[in-house]
Parts: sequence; C-alpha cells; structure tokens
Amino acid sequence: MAENGQAPTLDEVARLAGVSKATASRAINGRSKVSAKAQAAVDDAVRSLGYTPNAAARSLVTRRTGSVALIVPESDERIFADPFFARMLHLVARALRERDLQLVLLIAQPGDDEDRLLHYLRGRYVDGAIVVSHHRDDRLAEHLSDLGLPCVFIGRPWIGAERVSYVDSDNLDAAAQAVRALVAAGRRRIATIAGPSDMRAGHDRLEGWRRELTKVGLDADLVAYGDFTEDSGAEACAALLDRAEGDGGTLDGIFAASDLMAQGAMRELASRGLRVPEDVAIVGYDDLGVAERTHPPLTTLHNPIGQMVTEAVRLLTESVDEGGKGSPRRVIFVPELVVRGSV
Repeated sequence: MAENGQAPTLDEVARLAGVSKATASRAINGRSKVSAKAQAAVDDAVRSLGYTPNAAARSLVTRRTGSVALIVPESDERIFADPFFARMLHLVARALRERDLQLVLLIAQPGDDEDRLLHYLRGRYVDGAIVVSHHRDDRLAEHLSDLGLPCVFIGRPWIGAERVSYVDSDNLDAAAQAVRALVAAGRRRIATIAGPSDMRAGHDRLEGWRRELTKVGLDADLVAYGDFTEDSGAEACAALLDRAEGDGGTLDGIFAASDLMAQGAMRELASRGLRVPEDVAIVGYDDLGVAERTHPPLTTLHNPIGQMVTEAVRLLTESVDEGGKGSPRRVIFVPELVVRGSV
C-alpha cells in the first residue's frame, strides 16, 4: 500500500523500480522490449508495493480481456442433464484456468438467442471462443469467422468448416469399430440407435455403422433415432424391436450413438425379458461414467474429450496470440473400444 494509504499507482511502481512509466507498463503487461534487469526491478516493485493493475486500463494496453467464451447452442435443460456437457464444462474450465484465463459460458438457442450472442461477441468482451454441440442449420462458424474472433470448434461444423479451426473424433471409424465388435461376437442382425441427424456426430456415427455393415454383407435397415437421452434410447429400442418382429425376425445387436441411449435401450430390453448380452449385445459411445454403472457394464467407444479440449484450448490460445490471423487447423482423434460385459 502506498504511504498515503491509497492503492499504489503505476507512477510509484516506476519510481521505485527506477524505470520510466512506459517501461513499467510494458513489463507489467508482459510486452516485449523490456530488459531482464528492468523486468526484475518492476517485478520487485510490484511485490513490494502490492500493486494490482487496473483491469480496464490493462485491457486497453494489451487488447486482451483474459476471458474465453464456451458457446453451447443447446437448451439449458439439456446442458445440465447430459453428463457429456458437465464433463466438457469441467475440462474446458480446468484447461483455461491452467492458462490463467476466465471461462464465460454462453448458452444460445437458434433465433433471438443467437442474435444476442453475436451482439455480445461483437463487443469483444472475450478474446476467443470454443464452440460445442452445433447443429446443421446454425452458421456460427461463418459468423465467428466474419467477426474475426479467434475460435475453435469441438466437432466439425456443418457449414463453414473450411473457415475455422476444429478438433473432432473420428466418428465414422468409431461406429465401424462397434460393428466389428458385434460381428466378432456372432451378431448378424445389428440395429442402431442414431443421434439427431442435424448434428455431425449423429450423422457420422450412423454413416459409419451403415458403411461397415454393408462392407461385411449385412443388412443396414434397422435404424431408429434418439436425441442422446436415456428416454429416447428406450423409445428407439422399442421401435426397433417392434419393427424387427413385424418383419418376422429379431435383432441380436445394437450400436447406440451414446451411452445414455444405450442405457435406455437396456432398460427396454429388460422390460421385455431380453437379456444382455445373451439375447442382444449392445455397444455405446462416450465412456463418461454411465457405461460402468449399467447392468451388465456397457462396452463402449471412449470419446477422447479430454484430449480434444486440451488441443482446442491450445489452438485457441495460439490463434489469440496470432491475432486471429493464422490459417485454420484441424486435429482428429480416434476413439478406442472399451470392452465390458454387454458384448
């Protein structure tokens, strides 16, 4: 604290360090053209005086806010009910905290919410954005690119993917792994509970399932859609069982595009007296804790969201440092099959 009882000023820091006010400002704000001797003197003066930079003034100097937006274009009900989003939020917050950055959570549904979101982002209240769970009709990649705001998508966008950086998991390969595991277990009538068709993950996991079944010469006609929730998985499973019976046959394997939907399917199977895996084997997708708690434990694809978040934050901070001028970058991770009791 300064001798007059007031908060210490930048002038006092400069005077104690024996440098100019401009040099003290550059040293405090981490800018270049400061000698090691001057930097050490300013650091000592800051500690001695207990100086805290004015955040608003510092932002004007550095053109940084120290904040990053996590944009989730979903309803708040879904965000707080789905373990995928809870895990994602935790990992992003931790990765940003390790870089001394503040997380700003922005929840935006299509329409007016998206307009308000873009208005906020135009104000440059954040240095960049990470976008999760986007849909076919949203144009966030184009909008953020037009704004010149550094951004990274977790999951490949439908529109404007060539204009932004993104990290993704290889959903096509993951679905193929699921089919191969079911075929290796002797299953020949393999259905899928697909995710929403307007989401890239839902579309790609369905396409990977279809391609692999066709490749091994099996029918790919038993498809039902869910929305990644447990109840939708149960409803989709009921529809698949009814359809198979109506065709005069049955099904003996299911690939569910999320563990929650797989859990719902297992509930429906149990209600009909069908055993897992004796009657119907099941593979899920995510491996975020649900799979270990089902009965039997669920064979699933491990979604590498920890690696994706780490890489997304790295790409974003690099883009911020480059002033958003760098070329878009893409990193793809391959999920691994975790074998448990449901196959």
